Amino acid sequence: MTAKAYYKPLGGLPPQTQLLTDRAVFTEAYAVIPKGTLSDIVASLLPFWDATRFWVLSRPLSGFAETFSQYIAEVQPGGGSDRPETDPSVEAVLFVVDGAITLTIDGKRHEMQTGGYAYLPVNAKWSLRNNGTAVSRFHWIRKAFQPVEGLELPGSFLTNENDIAPTPMPGTEGKWATTRFVDPADLRHDMHVTIVTLQPGAVIPFAETHVMEHGLYVLEGKAVYHLNQNWVEVEAGDYMWLRAFCPQACYAGGPGPFRYLLYKDVNRHMPMRRNASGNP
Repeated sequence: MTAKAYYKPLGGLPPQTQLLTDRAVFTEAYAVIPKGTLSDIVASLLPFWDATRFWVLSRPLSGFAETFSQYIAEVQPGGGSDRPETDPSVEAVLFVVDGAITLTIDGKRHEMQTGGYAYLPVNAKWSLRNNGTAVSRFHWIRKAFQPVEGLELPGSFLTNENDIAPTPMPGTEGKWATTRFVDPADLRHDMHVTIVTLQPGAVIPFAETHVMEHGLYVLEGKAVYHLNQNWVEVEAGDYMWLRAFCPQACYAGGPGPFRYLLYKDVNRHMPMRRNASGNP
């Protein structure tokens, strides 16, 4: 299959002459983080990572993301970590948008190229290195895994988007399709990370209003998104967070496909107790 294109942030700083007016929006129901905000100033460093910086797109926070966090990592040649995850209760998905990385899981090395996808279950022993000569960039989505008695834990696996045929939505003639990395019927998984593709002019034809929380990173193209009661323009490099039950719909603008990396929590009962901080 033809290799896909993915937007990746390059950092830097805007000039002093740039206007401050931007498309950034933060509400109780949704947030839009435009690509221009991912500058050097807002990059973060994390423990046990060498020659690596992160842009944090979402984090568990009152009035913001509740079930997950999402980073974009930028790893310089020779950089990486032998202890990337410090919380053993967390599962993760990695998705490579630029360059290549070497991912070692339970002692086995895997070479991941652009378009590469990896699922890392709780308690996985993994490390990551950029052994090449160019910068590599990847998304890192983290979630506190919700085990269920009687269900086996999912195992780690790797694949590449370019090796998976998208699944068209019924009645759309392939104009709206989803690349699925996990079988939706596999109830061991409590989150799905997919890639949604809408061809120019295609739409999500109704205001989806559902229990799943979403994180959407635009990989390619542009569109007009309906969020709650507002219409916002988004383009490659923008990020959207959608609270559970936030109404959502979309028109793909063209001239090329509109594609985004999508997170959602799935396959679990709704927590009925809340801790002292108010979170499930």
